[in-house]
Amino acid sequence: MSMKHNSVNWFEIPAADLARAKAFYLTTFGYELTDAEMGPAKFSMFAADHGLPGAGGCLMQSEGYTPSHAGTMVYFPVPDIEATLAKVEGAGGKTLVPKTPIGEHGHIGHFEDTEGNRVGLHTPPGGLQG
Repeated sequence: MSMKHNSVNWFEIPAADLARAKAFYLTTFGYELTDAEMGPAKFSMFAADHGLPGAGGCLMQSEGYTPSHAGTMVYFPVPDIEATLAKVEGAGGKTLVPKTPIGEHGHIGHFEDTEGNRVGLHTPPGGLQG
């Protein structure tokens, strides 16, 4: 069976305080987020271009969304893991795993955001293109 799409096309990061989480991700990555609501759920969507590789996603504040170190982990692509982890610390998060080589796949790092989520960073070998 040939694959015509990536395995994942959307992610949701739980937020206890949506405004605080939005400020953290803006400060750390420079991402602008767009607020929306669906019933009682409040969320802020990361900008996404569906013509580019990768998945779109959002920060989600809703019943049943509990920030955690357990479960699925999202990785954000970054050009410089150490510089990004410094921004994480400056924005109120903390480093959990410093820049670590993963062989032929580049480097990773993990952090805890202001909400208590464990989140990953990834730089492919040769850095990010574009």
